[in-house]
Amino acid sequence: MTASRSAGGMTLRNIVVLGLIAVAWNVTDAVASATMVTGGLTSQPIGHYDFCKIHQNECDIHPADQRPLRASEKVWREIVEVNDTVNRKVKPMSDTDHYGKDEVWAYPDDGFGDCEDYVLEKRRELMREGVSLSDLLITVVKKKDGEGHAVLTVRTNRGDYILDNLTNEVKPWTSTPYRYLKRQAVDDTGRWVTIREGQTTLVGAVD
Repeated sequence: MTASRSAGGMTLRNIVVLGLIAVAWNVTDAVASATMVTGGLTSQPIGHYDFCKIHQNECDIHPADQRPLRASEKVWREIVEVNDTVNRKVKPMSDTDHYGKDEVWAYPDDGFGDCEDYVLEKRRELMREGVSLSDLLITVVKKKDGEGHAVLTVRTNRGDYILDNLTNEVKPWTSTPYRYLKRQAVDDTGRWVTIREGQTTLVGAVD
């Protein structure tokens, strides 16, 4: 038995992921995870605008089925594993250090990226697992220090959940410490809508 394996033959990472899955699954019963209330159309982030010029086919999708994702245990496993895997394999690097300029949204195929790049990769991986893009919404928030940040909102029939490069836990959006500004529209991957102010979120620690 190596140091990386338990007596049952499972790797320590598998044990950690199973724990994260249990937390994410059980919290749906412990916390009333509300669905975000969105408003009207708003400006598209400049980074997404430039991304869409390169990936035009990803920015003109109008999903026919706009019902929220049904949150089965299998789906939860996929969501938690993707969040954990991408957080581990991508190394954080600012756009200035990476590309020599600000606000470059790109797939982190070279293994480096900032928050938007983590989001794009998680979105791509979950799309490959069959999750509709109407349920995988790039979302812009502000952290408590006022700095902008991007996360991935996953719409489910149990509420909206957040995949974040700053934590391996998949949390209800109401359990994050962010102010939510805007996200992609459910019916059009190239459009963005506001997130209405006044919705309650719980202040919690960010890893």
